[in-house]
Amino acid sequence: MGSTHFGFQNVDEKEKAGRVRGVFDAVASKYDVMNDLMSLGLHRAWKAYTVAVANVRDGDRVLDIAGGTGDLARAFSRRVGSRGVVVHTDINEAMLRTGRDRLLDEGLVLPTAICDAEHLPFAGGSFDVVSVAFGLRNMTHKEQALAEMARVLKPGGRLLVLEFSKVAKPLEKAYDWYSFQVLPRLGKWVANDADSYRYLAESIRMHPDQAALKGLMRAAGFGHVDVHNMAGGVVALHAGIRC
Repeated sequence: MGSTHFGFQNVDEKEKAGRVRGVFDAVASKYDVMNDLMSLGLHRAWKAYTVAVANVRDGDRVLDIAGGTGDLARAFSRRVGSRGVVVHTDINEAMLRTGRDRLLDEGLVLPTAICDAEHLPFAGGSFDVVSVAFGLRNMTHKEQALAEMARVLKPGGRLLVLEFSKVAKPLEKAYDWYSFQVLPRLGKWVANDADSYRYLAESIRMHPDQAALKGLMRAAGFGHVDVHNMAGGVVALHAGIRC
């Protein structure tokens, strides 16, 4: 086995998934509250824009990877109608349970599965749309995960990757101060967990930037990839069409 990064640390590849699982086990119960606080509510607009770009239609089959507490799954379910289906998945059981319970409380019963994006348990060409929001950067082998997403999409199907990205240069100093000084303190105050939010800041810096991720998606089988920067590049939406 080789090594990979866990934030700024180098770890054995086989250790990363367990470490990431520990992070999300720790923050699952406070995940939604922290998202609102960290982004000043902007994550809701970013996700709404992702849903709009996805252009999900009545009867579509949608796979939401790293679906966590279910924001995208809920929004897609309203668009696919009774003839469509949205499958809500995550590798982390604590996050998935939190999301499933939240959806059930809202009267939504969606197929829910614990699965690894690098080894998706679905037949090829099963879905019209695949989405992954704020989850790709935590995957050990991003190329393999993207190839799996391409595999389970129908030809012409759409992949939406919403992820933290490379911020515009004039914002770098302020963003670094916020990420490494404010976020861990906020995590300690709200979730009693500074380390998980320090990892969040580090993992963003280790994630491929807009151009690099576009290249990875094209190499995985997406013939056309659009990049939509939001909040000065703090977040980017990559929308790809499977060849």
